[in-house]
Amino acid sequence: MTPYAADTALFEQVLVHEDRRAAAFLPGTIDRAVAAAAAMQAERLLAALAHGEGVRNDDADDLAETASAVQRVEAKLDLLLGLFGVLMRERGHLPAPTRLRWSTRGARLNTDERTAPVADGTPGLLRLQPAEWLPDCIELPGQVMAGEPGRLWVRFDPLPAGLADALERHLFRLHRRQVAETRRHR
Repeated sequence: MTPYAADTALFEQVLVHEDRRAAAFLPGTIDRAVAAAAAMQAERLLAALAHGEGVRNDDADDLAETASAVQRVEAKLDLLLGLFGVLMRERGHLPAPTRLRWSTRGARLNTDERTAPVADGTPGLLRLQPAEWLPDCIELPGQVMAGEPGRLWVRFDPLPAGLADALERHLFRLHRRQVAETRRHR
């Protein structure tokens, strides 16, 4: 498949988010039990992330009622999680940050041009860090649709309904945050 056709299949008429984050494609055959366990873990992590960010957003909307002590504790927790994330990345537990464009259908990610290309149809897991401050990753099973030096297109395998919904909500929050950030910098 051509890169243009892969872009069309993955990103046309669907919510898309593009940014730089820890992500890598891990080629290899995926056992059904492993894929199911990864999907359950990803759904739980995205749900917990949504809950945590929802609480923060509610607090941010009503700063007058938020105690400054709670804000300081949240700030310290953010710092600790950020430091833990750096340690995890340094120890090889998190993939290196890369340019990533993703939707509920799949992802396009930049890869190291020095690595051997991955053949179309190769199965594997897309491992990515859903939030910069979170020192954990989700793994989404999929297969390579197309590749070129320095880029790879991965179509996700059919996701369980709960995970598909959680991923769509997560992408929406990221998109909304990116739009708000762009407006602030104008």
